[in-house]
Amino acid sequence: MGGHKAIDIQLTATKKEKPDFTNLGFGKVFTDHMLMMDYKEGEGWHTPQIIPYQPISLDPASVVFHYGQTVFEGLKAYKTKDNKIFLFRPEKNFQRLNSSNDRLCIPQLDEELVLEGLKKLVWIDREWIPTVEGTSLYIRPFIISTQPYLGVSASTQYKFMIIMSPVGSYYKEGIAPVKIAVEEKYARTVAGGTGTAKTGGNYAASLKAQEIASGKGYSQVLWLDGKEKKYIEEVGSMNIFFKINGEVVTPALNGSILEGITRNSILQLLKYWNIPVSEQRISMEEVHAAYKAGQLEEVFGTGTAAVISPVGELAWNGEHLVINNGETGELSQKLYDTLTGIQYGNVEDPFNWVLEVKEN
Repeated sequence: MGGHKAIDIQLTATKKEKPDFTNLGFGKVFTDHMLMMDYKEGEGWHTPQIIPYQPISLDPASVVFHYGQTVFEGLKAYKTKDNKIFLFRPEKNFQRLNSSNDRLCIPQLDEELVLEGLKKLVWIDREWIPTVEGTSLYIRPFIISTQPYLGVSASTQYKFMIIMSPVGSYYKEGIAPVKIAVEEKYARTVAGGTGTAKTGGNYAASLKAQEIASGKGYSQVLWLDGKEKKYIEEVGSMNIFFKINGEVVTPALNGSILEGITRNSILQLLKYWNIPVSEQRISMEEVHAAYKAGQLEEVFGTGTAAVISPVGELAWNGEHLVINNGETGELSQKLYDTLTGIQYGNVEDPFNWVLEVKEN
């Protein structure tokens, strides 16, 4: 398994009509092409190919349908004002995908090969990258287990795919603050579970709490630890940060929190700016005490889909904690402007985070 594998390219004869890039939702329309590669035990990953976007055919007994052995990633491509195409830290996504693979007993991918395939795919479908402010091309690499077998064991066959979708803001509020409900009944995962992997079951397990929160007017839920329902973990689609009395705090990675790439980038940015920042175990009681003392200055989430999402209100224990008068905080705005500025090529990138996609 190595970069010497040629990626077969079959271009579509009939291109799709593109959507209105000024009115994009999230993940509803897909580009002309997709990347696919198969795995078979004894043969390894083989036949990488870029083909027209199309349905796939699977045996009803495929392991993925019955036991959820699947992983995925999310990243974006951006078009700059001078028509360059940037990816943001894509190597981190494929490293994390292999980490998820390890947890789900899925064979490791050749990270160089799939990154090369991604760059080819993005270049082929480059006309699908929207240029309206706040838009991008969302990229979804994923793996499903395809062996037809009803025994409970790791599959011997898999499909790796990358599909892409032009998107607007993940939240309809955009950079405007969202309202989040602290979840006190359900648990997302526990240390030793699959919380550190990006696997479908984690998200399926979150839907009930999300449905209840949405019914009460909240955009997302904030998960507490599964054991004591005391310590803050993450939001459904993002990691979470608190600015308390001038210091930024985010929950430490503990074996059940996803290691966000945007989270990592924000930690680096804050240190670069010499803003006090720490990763630590933090309880909802501590956040509430800071709020009561007038020291909870800002709360924001970080993630590929939303980038930076200010939190204007937290609902917890029958109380409504309104943060910064429900307005976007100064630091949240600066982080959003800087990170998106780097991603779109408008701001200097001192970290070498962006990778330019060129014809190859």
